[in-house]
Amino acid sequence: MNRKAIFIVLAAISTLLIYSATVCANEIKPIKLLPPQTEGGKPLMEALENRKSARAFTSKELPPQILSNLLWAACGVNRRDSGKRTAPTARNMQEIDVYVVKAEGVYLYDAKVNELTPVLAGDLRALTGKQDFVKNAPINLVYVSDLSKMRGMSVEDADFYAATDTGFISENVYLYCSSAGLATVVRGWLDKAELAKAMRLRPDQRVVLAQTVGYPDER
Repeated sequence: MNRKAIFIVLAAISTLLIYSATVCANEIKPIKLLPPQTEGGKPLMEALENRKSARAFTSKELPPQILSNLLWAACGVNRRDSGKRTAPTARNMQEIDVYVVKAEGVYLYDAKVNELTPVLAGDLRALTGKQDFVKNAPINLVYVSDLSKMRGMSVEDADFYAATDTGFISENVYLYCSSAGLATVVRGWLDKAELAKAMRLRPDQRVVLAQTVGYPDER
């Protein structure tokens, strides 16, 4: 093998090693969530009294238990025998998927196994809304309707039920945040098409709303 051939082979190996290192660095792994704590918290009427929207967040990460509790409150399974959720959906379609956008990547909440499934690596927080605070908050939830679970419905009905069912989930998040001392705000001011493209959603998936969650910045 001549020098030129050796150089080409070494260059190819070097490129492959760099690519492999980059892929490994960008990998995100599934996050097995802790069992949710279903006892404690503030009384319902107190949580309702303190429920509010916030637009100032610290970058402090949510502890694993808090993250698990938050997602279970949003739309976790509360009846194991039927697989039904903490939030209702029309005809029990369960057509709203909850994506968790964190600094390291995007995850899909799998309520059935209580796990965050990796979707893609990279920080997409800034794409989840037009406000400045979204890019620094630890968690942005993105509610996505899956039209494949809504076959047989008119476009108008599908849009109506997707919006309604997302509202149930987002309000559960509000009440949990009120009870746990977290800050949150649900948001519709975002470029849905751009976010859907970045998240690599299918054509039959639609971004409905986003919701920021974190600790309140009281400075």
